Amino acid sequence: MSGVSIRPSTLADAPAILALHLAAASRGGGLAREPDEMSLEPIQAVLAKALASGVALSAWSDGAIAGEIHASRLGPRQFDNSLTELTVAVHPDFQGQGVGAQLFEALFAKARTLAGITRVELMCREGNTRAVRLYQRLGFVIEGRFIRRVVLANGTVEDDLAMAKFL
Repeated sequence: MSGVSIRPSTLADAPAILALHLAAASRGGGLAREPDEMSLEPIQAVLAKALASGVALSAWSDGAIAGEIHASRLGPRQFDNSLTELTVAVHPDFQGQGVGAQLFEALFAKARTLAGITRVELMCREGNTRAVRLYQRLGFVIEGRFIRRVVLANGTVEDDLAMAKFL
């Protein structure tokens, strides 16, 4: 994984993040949205929210985006201890090289500097076993299951797993 560096994302990174998400989704990268459901405006909106209330980081190699991760606070103060609405994407050319784990470790480090954050939450469909294993290696635990919540493009129905890591 030499040559990959992680830095805070900015709103100017939104077009590169969109291209990353499109590449990951087009090759079955585990993202919830299909390529035809993606556009710049929603990327800008979630990035702005993460920059305002959470963490947004991106991995770069030779000027090209290799991955990104973002999470934000939900909104009501009673949930201010949690970073949620987490999305992570790694470009297919960089998958299997530890970029995702590096992004998560950087997110955890940054989250620990934010006032009151004690947990990081994510959702993952049960059939994305590679991601589930990664999240568990990183310290996430399965807290719950949304039964038959996910309907894939091929008609397969899966449970969605609610996972959390306590900082």
